[in-house]
Amino acid sequence: MALTVAEITLAVIVGTLAAIVYSLRVLVLLERRIANMEQHIEKLTEKVLKEELKIERITKKTKK
Repeated sequence: MALTVAEITLAVIVGTLAAIVYSLRVLVLLERRIANMEQHIEKLTEKVLKEELKIERITKKTKK
C-alpha cells in the first residue's frame, strides 16, 4: 500500500493544520490563565492600598 505524492502532501498539510489548531488552543488557554492572574493581582493591590490608607489615617491621628 504505497502512498502517492499527492496523498503524502495532503497528510502533511492536514497534520500541519492540526498542529496550528492545537497551538491556538494552547494560546487561548494561556491567555485565560494570564487574565485570571491579572484579576487576582488587581484584587491584591486594592487590598494593599486599603490597608496603606488605614495605616496613614492611624499615623496621622497619632501625630496630632
